[in-house]
Amino acid sequence: MGNKDKILEAVYDAIREVNEQVDEEQQLELSSETILVGDGSNLDSIGLVSLIVTAEQNIEDMFGLSLTLADEKALSQEQSPFRTVGSLVDYVELLINEVAE
Repeated sequence: MGNKDKILEAVYDAIREVNEQVDEEQQLELSSETILVGDGSNLDSIGLVSLIVTAEQNIEDMFGLSLTLADEKALSQEQSPFRTVGSLVDYVELLINEVAE
């Protein structure tokens, strides 16, 4: 399993955890196309924070790396890394690669 697959699984695990805490109509689909922020998102701000924190914990457990996903770098990007599951996975992969250098 490559890094990207592991990251996707870590994010999916975070989504499953968030889904356990919300009503059925607010649950997120396990898809790289799932919208996390903006129009079409089922997450409120607390749900997004919960998802990010859980994803950070899952990534630390899986890779042994402590990453901060919601920092100035993430928030200053033109395209939010939190827009979709796929963009979040791409952003985490970028951060992991930067740490590995």
